[in-house]
Amino acid sequence: MPGPTVSMGGMAMCIFGAAPTSIIPFPTSMTMVPTPAATIMSMVPFANVTGCAMCTSPGNPTVIAKLGAPSPCTPMITPWIPTAANVLLGGQPVLTMGDMTMCPIGQGMVTVTMPGEMQVQSL
Repeated sequence: MPGPTVSMGGMAMCIFGAAPTSIIPFPTSMTMVPTPAATIMSMVPFANVTGCAMCTSPGNPTVIAKLGAPSPCTPMITPWIPTAANVLLGGQPVLTMGDMTMCPIGQGMVTVTMPGEMQVQSL
């Protein structure tokens, strides 16, 4: 079952990353929350996904070149795999808490760890 929609302020983490990365959706003409919502195409390096600080993947060519020492993360991810494929925003499935993607450089799995918008209940 899909989780909350990811919006500005959302975070993701790679299994080989040293720190979480911000998810920064492009502003669209439609939003589902007060801030821009992300879609499965929110994957542009350094624009939508900022990078997970240092990469420790043994499959990353720069880590190999440094004989296993961590290297700066280059967030080259593929489109997110949607869990809510029937919920569209601008013709693309929205990005939700349960979605994941892969990094072809380091072969790491990247998952959404925080949606960016939190639902609070009043007392």
